Amino acid sequence: MLGRVIGAMALLATLAGCASVPNPLAGAAPSPAQAAPAVAPAPTDPRIAALVRAGTKPLTGPAVSAYMDNVEKTLNAQFAAHGLSITRQGNLIVVDVPADKAFETGESTLRPASRPLLVALGVALRHFNQTVIDVYGFTDSTGTPAAQRDLSQRRAVTVGTILAAQGVGQERFYMEGKGAANPIASNATAEGRAENRRIDIQISPVI
Repeated sequence: MLGRVIGAMALLATLAGCASVPNPLAGAAPSPAQAAPAVAPAPTDPRIAALVRAGTKPLTGPAVSAYMDNVEKTLNAQFAAHGLSITRQGNLIVVDVPADKAFETGESTLRPASRPLLVALGVALRHFNQTVIDVYGFTDSTGTPAAQRDLSQRRAVTVGTILAAQGVGQERFYMEGKGAANPIASNATAEGRAENRRIDIQISPVI
């Protein structure tokens, strides 16, 4: 457990320490797909600029849609039957990980049964290296806003760290805890609150 915490802190420090990458708590990154019509990162996204400088070839024209078609097809084939919701908006794909299945209640420690699924997802994302990845954590409305943001941030870092550990470049990631923001269901019912507790993994093309 200590190793996972240290690894998560190191990954977050790498991201937050980069002058070109927004502070994960600043809310400067685009909102995830459920909150509003999602759009791919602008060409000025510092991650994309860094990836292109490092040799990643940006996608152009019809190749963008064709590449993301392949990402969507692969993720659906491997993960749709295992409890992950995969949605597409234009050339952006969102993988929804239900927090109640992935984490113990009120904790950022991953349930052991959930790790193999996230490891497999990381392996899949490693092969689609012409993408950037935003990991957003969400809670329901229970508790204080500060506690909600803290828990959602720690969960986002946990998931992002596991994905990156599968050989996915850290420079491709942005992680942020959004707390109770952007609910996708009513917080007035237990079922709705369960839906709102989630991790959204947003996958966008390098263009």
